[in-house]
This record gives sequence, C-alpha cells and structure tokens, in this order.
Amino acid sequence: MAHLLGADGISLTIGTRTLLDGVSLGLDDGDRIGVVGPNGAGKSTLLRLLAGTAAPDGGRVTRVGGSRLGMLDQRDEAWPGATVLDLVHGDDATHEWASDARVRTVHAGLLADLDLDQPVSTLSGGQRRRAALAALLVTDPDVMLLDEPTNHLDVEGVAWLAEHLSKRYGTAGRPSGGQGALVVVTHDRWFLDAVCSRMWEVRGDGTGAVDGYEGGYAAYILARAERSRQAAATAEKRNNLLRKELAWLKRGAPARTSKPKFRLDAAAALIDDEPPPRDTLELTQMATKRLGKDVLDLEDVTVTVPQPDGGERTLLDDVTWRLGPGDRYGLVGVNGAGKTTVLALLAGRREPDGGRVRRGKTVEVAELTQEVTELDEVGHLTAVQVVDSEKRTVVVDGKEMTAGQLTERLGFTRERAHTPVRDLSGGERRRLQLLRLLVSEPNVLLLDEPTNDLDTDTLAAVEDLLDGWPGTLIVVSHDRYLLERVCDRQWALLGDGTLRDLPGGVEQYLELRRAAAGSGSAGAGGSSSRGVRSAARSSQPPARPSRPLDEDSPAPASSGRVAPSAAAQRQAKKAAQRLEKRLTRLAEEEKRLHEKMAADPTDYEGVAKLDARLRELLTEKDEVELEWLEAAELAE
Repeated sequence: MAHLLGADGISLTIGTRTLLDGVSLGLDDGDRIGVVGPNGAGKSTLLRLLAGTAAPDGGRVTRVGGSRLGMLDQRDEAWPGATVLDLVHGDDATHEWASDARVRTVHAGLLADLDLDQPVSTLSGGQRRRAALAALLVTDPDVMLLDEPTNHLDVEGVAWLAEHLSKRYGTAGRPSGGQGALVVVTHDRWFLDAVCSRMWEVRGDGTGAVDGYEGGYAAYILARAERSRQAAATAEKRNNLLRKELAWLKRGAPARTSKPKFRLDAAAALIDDEPPPRDTLELTQMATKRLGKDVLDLEDVTVTVPQPDGGERTLLDDVTWRLGPGDRYGLVGVNGAGKTTVLALLAGRREPDGGRVRRGKTVEVAELTQEVTELDEVGHLTAVQVVDSEKRTVVVDGKEMTAGQLTERLGFTRERAHTPVRDLSGGERRRLQLLRLLVSEPNVLLLDEPTNDLDTDTLAAVEDLLDGWPGTLIVVSHDRYLLERVCDRQWALLGDGTLRDLPGGVEQYLELRRAAAGSGSAGAGGSSSRGVRSAARSSQPPARPSRPLDEDSPAPASSGRVAPSAAAQRQAKKAAQRLEKRLTRLAEEEKRLHEKMAADPTDYEGVAKLDARLRELLTEKDEVELEWLEAAELAE
C-alpha cells in the first residue's frame, strides 16, 4: 500500500504538559483511523501537526508529494457575507460542479434542505457544520483529517456521513486508482465502529505516547481491556516481590552490612519501575429523591415558532405524552424539529402555546443543556468552589463527601480542581456541568446532547451511572451508542408536529426518514401520539389517580380532611418503614433481573420470561410506591 503521510519522532510540550514525546505514526493508502483519548490529551493538536498548521518541538511530519490534504476544524468559520454556495464552491462556475455525480451526492446528503443563496451567518449550528463538511468533501482530498465531524449533526446526518466516508476511503477506492486515507477525531463510538479500520489512542497521561490498535472502537476496547489485564498481572507480580523484599528488610541484618544494602537497592528498583497510573474517573449516583406516581405529562400541547418571513411554524401540534416513574426515553429528530423545545417544556423553562404541562408534587428536575456558557457567570471560581456553592457535602453510598472529593472522583486532578473555570477545557467544563447537576439530587434528568465535548472514557462512566439511575430519564442525542445503551425506548419528532413512538429504535427512525425523502414528504410515516402511552409502560395500570397539580386547578374534595390522630400517625410511620424495606427488596430483584437479561440476550425464550416477571415487578413497585406516598403523607 502506498505511503501518504508520516510522523517521525514528533514531540510537543505546552507549558509544563508533555502532549507528545517521540511519537512515530504512518498513514497508508486505504487507512481509516479513529483517534481517541481523554479531553486535553492532544488529539486535535495531533491533527494540526499532521496537517502542517502547527509545528512540533522535535521530529518531523512528511507527506508524499502531489497528495492533497484537507482538514475540518472544530470551528466552522466563513467570511462575512458568504453564502452557502460561496462556502462550498467558492468561485467555481455552476456547470463545473453540477455536472459531477460525486458532488451531486454530497449536495443530496448534506445540503438538500438548504438554500444555496442563504447567508452562512443565518444558519444554525448543525446547518453550518453540514455546509463546512460539504465544502471539504467536494474537494475530494487524498488525505482527509476530521476533527469532531459529528458535532451538531443529527442521527440521519451521522449515518449518511459514515456511509459516504466508508465508500470513499474504503476498499473500492476511487475509479482513478488510489483510495486515499482518513483520520478522524470523534467521541461518537457508533461512527468509529462504522467507519474506522484502525485506532490511535492519545494517552494524555504525561508520557506523551500514542498507542495503535487494529479494528474499530469495539476491537479497541477489547484490546485495551486485555492490555489492562496484562498490566494488572505484571503489577501483582511486582507487588508480591516488593512485599517479600520489605519483609526481608524488617527481619534482616543491621543496615551496615552489604546484604540489607542490596535488598534496599532491589526494593528501590521495583518502586522506580512502577508505571504511571492512568487518570481514573468514577461517576457516582447521588441520593435521589423518591418519585411519586405522577411525573410529567404533556397534555394536548401545541408549540409554534416565528419564521423569518413573518409566518409561524408548528413544532408540536396537539401532542400528548405521559412520562411515568422510571421511564427512560431517547428523543431523536431532524435539527429544528423541536427536541430542545420539548426539554424546555418538561423543565418548565417554556410554556406551551396550547394545552398544558402537568408536574408531579415530588418531581425534582435537573437539565443538562448544550450550552457550557452557563458556567461563564462562575468563571472566576474554581471547580471545587462551584460544587461547594451548590452543596457543601453530599451523601454517596452512605458516606459524606466534600466538594473536593467529588471533583476528584469526576477525574479532576488536584491542580485542575483548583483552576478557574474560565481556564478549563470544553470537556472539563462539561464534566463540571454534570457534577453541578447531580449534586442537586434530582429524580428527573433531562439531557440535551450530553456527549458533546466528552471523551470516550468519560462517556463510558456517564453511561454506567445512567444504567443504574432509578428516576425518569429523557435524552436528546445524535449518539446512537448512548441512546441504545441507556434508554429503553426511542421517540421521534419527524418535523410534522407529531411525536412518534419507535419500537424499532433509531434504525426505524432512519427508515422513516428515507421513506419521507423518497415520497418527498417531510413527515412521511409520522403519526400523532395523542393520547398514546409508550408500550414500555403498557404493563402498568391504565388508570391513575387523577389529582390536580396546578395552582389554577380546583382543590380536591378531600382537601378539608381532619388531621390524623397521633396514633394514626404512628401507625402510618411504621407502615412507611415497612414499605421502604419492601421497595428495597423489589429494587434488588429488579437489578438481578436486568443482570440476568444482559447476561444472555440471545436466549429469547429466557429473556421473554424474565421480561414478563420484570413487568409484574414494576407494576407491584408502582403500587407499593403509591402506598408509601400515602403513608408518608399521613405520618407527617
């Protein structure tokens, strides 16, 4: 295979941090390489060094003469007054690019819904990203470097880009001969598996090393796990030797003899040989306030937004959506369909134009927005001070933890934890946002593109946390890996004002969108969800106690009940304690059922039986929780 680009012993130090040290890499014709690593490890810096827009402190980067290189930066910039056509094709005449089938494919995949004469300054973040991608793809470079290409793209855009790059830089290559090569930095693990044939891991642990792995993301995780196992075995042998040396020293001869000196040297050599530890990251579930039977309901909700031409567009048209305790839904849809608006309605940041939003009495909502600029107001504070200002201590696993201990568990070193927020990286600010949200101990989590700026290790920790989250969870994300891992069901906004259940998940959504494109209707396949509850909740009793939740609603007939006697309160308190223990047992059984289902998902008959038992258990759990709420109210 032809060699296209190489890095020979490159090194780079920024301040006191060594990002790269003596790194040698090669890029051959047909390579599709994914770059992963912790935030701040130097992934984007490595891309700039390969592109020649930055220079290393040592070593050199070589490129085959005549090969063309193109790079997509994280920032989508355009000159003032530029239109989409200017950005994508510059001064090229229309007939030059319109006659090229390859260029028309890019237009159909990324620019179909855009007006080419529209100024770039008026585009949304997702539209600007697609225009910048199109501008790079139409140049068809031999070596393509992409820095977070999936940022701001919806799941449909990510799927199209993965298919396009796999074909362009795949085994078929170009009709003219060479295939070219691709290097991509992204946190989207589904994209990495769909596109990449090799992985580079920028360690970011101070060693300045970059490790290579064969295969996509899944193969990389398996290989890294095996390396960790081997390292653990080596460490265990080293520790055993060290314990033997120290034991000998304790019972050995006086220090002035030669043998203890030899033993001391051996022990020192063992300690010096200890490899530097990797940064650890542990997200922990905070104590979560108990949810009642009623959580959040959208009832006959209508939302409209103004258009530039003075008209209005309907995002939600008379939609009813009911969320119960423990529901875990992923929300997908085209950019601008109203996903963030739905979260704003659920969070109470926006009122509907029609209909209403009902909220349960015990609901505590926490929302992770896309904007890290919300931390600007505390930019002068350190990460520890920000967490401390929210809550001085938090109980985790029965232990009281301070703000400093919490930030350390979230992967902040002592130095970074005491760095002003304004000087933190995007990934660190995102982690701080998440920690700030968790210390409020919510029971309803609304996550808007939670994967933005997070590295793959942090994402794995977030998913592990959300796996055991007992509250209600709504996730808006283009990351299929995250949605399919932490959500039980997906719902879609198809752009026609309706909200549709997707029993077939993200793949069903993509099929609906393809069908819509084929029929020329933006809302093809969509159907209103008015009055329909998710099938994931079908095991629960259809009728729920109807209790007014809004201040404007009439008071219930029982609002004037006589206060209970002291004896009745004592009985209610005992009943509440008994129900607490029962809920704990039910939660433990629910956890065991999930573990059994995950252990052998291919045993369809066994999984079906476990799922039936799980549905029965959830129904029983709901009934017990309702009894607990009634007892707790009586005991107050």
